[in-house]
Amino acid sequence: MKALMKNQKFTRFWNRFFTYAFLILLSVIILYPLLITASSAFRESNIVSFQLDFHSHWTLDNFRQLFTQTLYPEWYKNTLIIAVATMVLQIVIVTLAGYTYSRYRFKGRKYSLVFFLIIQMVPTMAALTAFYVLANILNALDTYWFLTLLYVGGGIPMNTWLMKGYFDTVPRDLDESARIDGAGHLRVFWQIVLPLVKPMLAVQALWAFMGPFGDYLLAKFLLRTPEHLTVAVGLQQFISNPTQQKVTLFAAGAILAALPICILFFFLQKNFVSGLTSGGTKG
Repeated sequence: MKALMKNQKFTRFWNRFFTYAFLILLSVIILYPLLITASSAFRESNIVSFQLDFHSHWTLDNFRQLFTQTLYPEWYKNTLIIAVATMVLQIVIVTLAGYTYSRYRFKGRKYSLVFFLIIQMVPTMAALTAFYVLANILNALDTYWFLTLLYVGGGIPMNTWLMKGYFDTVPRDLDESARIDGAGHLRVFWQIVLPLVKPMLAVQALWAFMGPFGDYLLAKFLLRTPEHLTVAVGLQQFISNPTQQKVTLFAAGAILAALPICILFFFLQKNFVSGLTSGGTKG
């Protein structure tokens, strides 16, 4: 018996050891690039490469230069407009589509879901030429609305599947009980089912908002005027010239670009909770 207990303690010790070792390694992998970026952003003078150095004098001049000597404010505003519009449109469309596929049976339902998966397999690179031709036809080059629609359309297929799967976890007994009490389709959706899928709505909102901040390819391909660029495309100009790289400005801009995403994450984190449906059926 003592040998068995000793063996169990030994096993638990090594399980904890490897778990904490993995978490520490993962933290280093994640935090190290962030520390390098922060260190470079607050450097007093420009540097030719990213460096982790906390001994040099720190200053806010790089952030001042971004807003006084570059087009960064315009890029920031453009990205925020596109990100907010993408988030709102994608949440509305994906939520309605996911609820429809989850709760209703109609002709072509199965094949359309399969079609969504097939579309998702096509990489963005393969459709760049088609996007450019379509933008030319619609006279939509260098416009925000066309780029926003591409972001929304690109997120619909897979996110519709995710929303449908989450709606499927909400018991249909809630719908039937509400209809017995006289609730219509819209009321069942808005007051009964929708509050129970807030965790997935929060995830969808965060993903949709992050997309325009991190995308470089589509924005670079479709936006032409320097004042109309997004943050990702604009920042790339600081390091695109090997002989005149502005690493400190790039790092400062990258830190500021992450702030809206962090703020939205902390605002939505209270909704990142699973198991709400189990509480909705009790009592």
